[in-house]
Amino acid sequence: MAVISAGVLVFRRNQRDVEVLLVHPGGPFWARKDLGAWSIPKGVTGTNEELLAAAKREFEEETGMSCPGGAAIDLGEIKLASGKRVHAWAVEGDVPVDQCRSNVFSQEWPPKSGRLKEFPEVDQWSYFCLAEARTKINSRQQAFIDRLVTALEG
Repeated sequence: MAVISAGVLVFRRNQRDVEVLLVHPGGPFWARKDLGAWSIPKGVTGTNEELLAAAKREFEEETGMSCPGGAAIDLGEIKLASGKRVHAWAVEGDVPVDQCRSNVFSQEWPPKSGRLKEFPEVDQWSYFCLAEARTKINSRQQAFIDRLVTALEG
């Protein structure tokens, strides 16, 4: 059975453009990766957990902030190369990225050393204009940006 994740794509409007909030994964694997490495704040859902509730919980875990309270725009689902399914919603808001904090995870590092080291699940938070966001975000998640644009135009 495929793993299901849920996430929230926060967006804000300025005079020229719409900007979206993306997160950069922490840990040694992602340390020197940028283009195509960013993501919406998301994570695995619990058994029988309502997807939007899981998306908001994951947003809080990865940012340390409450999810903005605006209306949730359903952006549907995508399938990652790993087979994981991700369902997302867009919510308008302005999260202060300078105040974001992430939960941590433990990983053996360096590999085969027998030592566990803690890393933040997310190590960077940033707003990007739509054009730049499309280059930063995981290519499979670009569909969420496209769907947001369609929803805002409609």
